[in-house]
Amino acid sequence: MERSYPAVLADRYAELAPTLAHHSVGWLNRLREESAARYRSAGLPTPRVEAWRFTNLKDLVATDFALAQALPPVALDSLPRSSLLAVNGHVLAFVNGKLRADLSTLDDLPAGVTLLPLSEALRREEGILSAHLGRVVETVENPFIDLNTALMEDGIVLSLAEGAVLDKPLHIVSIGVSTQGGDKPVAFFPRLLAVLGKNARATIFESHAGIGDGAYLSAMLSEIRLEEGAHLEHYQLQNEGRAAFHIANAYAQLAAGAVYDHFALQIGSRLSRNEVHAALLGEGARCHMNGAYLGLDKQHLDSTTFIDHAVPGCSSREVYKGVLDGQAHGVFQGKILVRRDAQQTDGHQLNRALLLSRGAEVNAKPELEIYADDVKCSHGATVGELDETQLFYLQARGIDRDSARALLIEAYVQEALDEIGNAEARLPFQRLVGGWLKSRKD
Repeated sequence: MERSYPAVLADRYAELAPTLAHHSVGWLNRLREESAARYRSAGLPTPRVEAWRFTNLKDLVATDFALAQALPPVALDSLPRSSLLAVNGHVLAFVNGKLRADLSTLDDLPAGVTLLPLSEALRREEGILSAHLGRVVETVENPFIDLNTALMEDGIVLSLAEGAVLDKPLHIVSIGVSTQGGDKPVAFFPRLLAVLGKNARATIFESHAGIGDGAYLSAMLSEIRLEEGAHLEHYQLQNEGRAAFHIANAYAQLAAGAVYDHFALQIGSRLSRNEVHAALLGEGARCHMNGAYLGLDKQHLDSTTFIDHAVPGCSSREVYKGVLDGQAHGVFQGKILVRRDAQQTDGHQLNRALLLSRGAEVNAKPELEIYADDVKCSHGATVGELDETQLFYLQARGIDRDSARALLIEAYVQEALDEIGNAEARLPFQRLVGGWLKSRKD
């Protein structure tokens, strides 16, 4: 097997480029062209590439995608309530990667806060974009970064000045609408740029959901820069349509004393890969990277993380829990890198998976790569089944077997949810897990 698949959509970039939004912006056009060239050369990884050993993109590559064009009519209330996070705050809503102003709500913003759609930021705050867009990922080799950069049309720009605080959470809503009839499946490439100045604070929620039974590709890229003492809470829900492909990449850089709290819940899509990378570049930086993946039928859910301890005195903690039923396939790949000068590092990682059927499968690959000697680091991974003794205990107290199983699964996932320090942020995820358990029983 070759190490790369053909690059989807790459052969059409020259044709598509003049139709892409903001094609006339010189520096952005150059960034896109350079990214497209790298992407064409690299293609998409096959399982021969170690980082993709457990996730095969052959079905994605075999799908003939087209860039999303006209906005399909959709109302958020047409989605089941369980499809999105229940969050009160500023809302930027996108349908097939394009801003829907009528579904968005931006209230008055505090002093020092810039929050705009990418399309509008290019007109009003081009300086922020030209200074930061592409900088966090400029040395990263990842074809989906290049694909997103080449073909992105819209997204979100959040910039906070020193000491600024975003008064309410930002809720990014991304809806994928599959095509009908003979139309090609659509692909869209949202972008998030978040730059928090010294001691700034913000909270971001993402809800990714789908309408329709057909395939589509959502490939989001987030670039996050946290200056000294800044704090970002970043929560993601992946609840795409069951025939959808979802590839998300988030890259964060943390200066001294900065804090990045991240949680991701994956319950949707046909194939999903959620990558989160954090580089701890200043002393005292802290990263909490947690999540859960709940799979049914033949879903493939991949959680891949990488934490780079580059300097002394930083800490990181990861807890991921998986529950898989039917013939679902889960993947957890987590790596903690401790560089030579990163003494007094405190890094811990744990992944546990629960298999509810004989056909379910999980691949776990926890890694520690340590070049310093004064560190406290640990990692572990376990795979198991429901405890029959615990089931018997609950049934002996009058609880039917299905309800007993649901109680044990919910308690199992709760360990990951408990890593969300913000109780208000934890609640919508608890409701979604409860909804998933109920739909599984139904």
